[in-house]
Amino acid sequence: MESKCKSIVWFRRDLRIEDNPALATAARSGCVLPVFIWCPKEEAQYYPGRVSRWWLKQSLIHLEQSLKSLGVEFVLIKAESTLSALLDCVSAVGATNVVYNHLYDPVSLARDHNIKQKLTELGISVQSYNAELLYEPWEVYDDNGHAFTTFNAFWDKCLNLEKEPISHLSPWRLTPAAGKVKKCTIEALGLENESEKSSNALLGRGWAPGWSNADKSFAEFIEHHLLNYSKDRFKVGGDSTSLLSPYIHFGELSVRRIFQSIRTKQIVWKNEQNPVGETSANLFLKSIGLREYSRYICFNFPFTHERSLLNNLKFFPWNADQTRFKAWRQGRTGYPLVDAGMRELWATGWIHNRIRVIVSSFFVKFLLLPWQWGMKYFWDTLLDADLECDILGWQYISGSLPDGHELERIDSPQIQGFNFDPDGEYVRQWLPELARMPTEWIHHPWDAPLPVLKSAGVDLGSNYPKPIIDIELAKDRLMQAIMTMQGNTNGRDEVVFDNSETSVNLAIPIVVLKETTSCPGSSSHDQKVPSFHNSKNGILNKKRLKSIELVGDKLLEGESSKVNDDVCSTAESSSSKKRMIDDRDSFSVPENYTSMSRDESYQIRDSSELKHRWEENIDLEDISSKKGATQMQISRNRVISKDESSSLNQ
Repeated sequence: MESKCKSIVWFRRDLRIEDNPALATAARSGCVLPVFIWCPKEEAQYYPGRVSRWWLKQSLIHLEQSLKSLGVEFVLIKAESTLSALLDCVSAVGATNVVYNHLYDPVSLARDHNIKQKLTELGISVQSYNAELLYEPWEVYDDNGHAFTTFNAFWDKCLNLEKEPISHLSPWRLTPAAGKVKKCTIEALGLENESEKSSNALLGRGWAPGWSNADKSFAEFIEHHLLNYSKDRFKVGGDSTSLLSPYIHFGELSVRRIFQSIRTKQIVWKNEQNPVGETSANLFLKSIGLREYSRYICFNFPFTHERSLLNNLKFFPWNADQTRFKAWRQGRTGYPLVDAGMRELWATGWIHNRIRVIVSSFFVKFLLLPWQWGMKYFWDTLLDADLECDILGWQYISGSLPDGHELERIDSPQIQGFNFDPDGEYVRQWLPELARMPTEWIHHPWDAPLPVLKSAGVDLGSNYPKPIIDIELAKDRLMQAIMTMQGNTNGRDEVVFDNSETSVNLAIPIVVLKETTSCPGSSSHDQKVPSFHNSKNGILNKKRLKSIELVGDKLLEGESSKVNDDVCSTAESSSSKKRMIDDRDSFSVPENYTSMSRDESYQIRDSSELKHRWEENIDLEDISSKKGATQMQISRNRVISKDESSSLNQ
């Protein structure tokens, strides 16, 4: 007998069976139709790069097999509109309910709010759940109801919350919802074209996407590598971190499960008086916290995907030099550690987090290039590209977070090289032209005596470039830029609600969330949307905003222009209004960028694309991880064969 409730389970970046609250809820309620909707038009400037799309494709194949083993067919749809595709699914099977798991980036937040509003207006019940965070962003505030703007305060609050994260049991069997839905094959989604398949084949030798494989990788890390994580995590060569970042980004691995497993190990090692293990567990938990914080910042301050949290960078005199940008992308800056990292990124789609910090810091502080360019390039090339983590990382490096790097802090790539690649093996691996350089000179070949260079076969300025800029000159230019910036901001770096306006300094906004809901069928689990208030005088900038309040998941507007743009992000403003960000604090990607060939390391689809992504930042080494796709050092035996992968779904 067919169950009364028919639910559409809308998969996005939650591609797993275990601890999936949307899937578990639908399974308990009746029959289900699991769907994945690929809408390239809605991706716009956030259209994923080649390696990221490859991972998504493989993960969908893996999930499709898993759902089939549970008794249902996974419906893949390529559409012009996600809303229209969902409505078609509802009509085809007579569904009364749509369930999905939350996303927190500004684009998804705006899209999901609009879709939920339209569906509820049509009488369709909609429920959404937390599947990727320990705590929802609206659950963590200080004693005065303010959003935290420093990580330590935020994470301390999280660790001291009484609420314990819960997990959802996996369904043993799913009842399919009867009906004929127009669907397509995985190939028809267009996630991988013919020209990309040869390069992508190498990725498959180093990585094994899919939620079952994620479980296996995590189990191995916990048992064999977590103990020494505190000592190994700064090794930039080889597999020195957890290698879990792509699994976590695509929701193949539950963060709640990770947290609970690490906490268990932490307690065991503490009881055993094992300080090394306890330190490793603490550091790994901190990395989970940084990922949580990235979502928290993006949710509570949606404009940070376009503008800095602090208002300092609004007046920073960026040097929009396309030649230097190209040299950085190609790994031809003349600084070996930077160049090695950029070449590895292009070849494999991955670099160690410490290298990410080094190359991004060089980008911003040595070259004074606009950080939006760097974020967009990382977004297009990283296997584990993640918008919220990228925002946190690049803003941290740029000195635009209250607890970020000092902007004037400039680290020598030469010293960083000796700290993180003391034997020069990483540089030799990715810069074969320096392979014969003695370790003494490997990180600063420009200082090497001429006989040493000749013996090593290095001709500076010919087969390896001279430094693109002298370190001392870079320091002087950075200080001059900072002085120019401070002259316009009066030396005050304040968190502002809207950085695109002229020099109006505002206090840190209080992010207030009303507990009431206004959409029919809403539940306590549903997605909330923040409203912004000034801590000094109520609602921010009443000249621009007569009244706007986001109550529960319903947008109530009076006169709202800029605030609505901030809340709705670029999902609307880029694709519908084609709004360009103010030229004072953002830059268009170079126009001739679209014609660059593969040997120039990069292709971009839209010259107006500024948006960005970067994976786990600062000390978030654990979740930023590599699986050496090029030269394919498949160490730690973490690659799962096709036969083994298939058997995991039985």
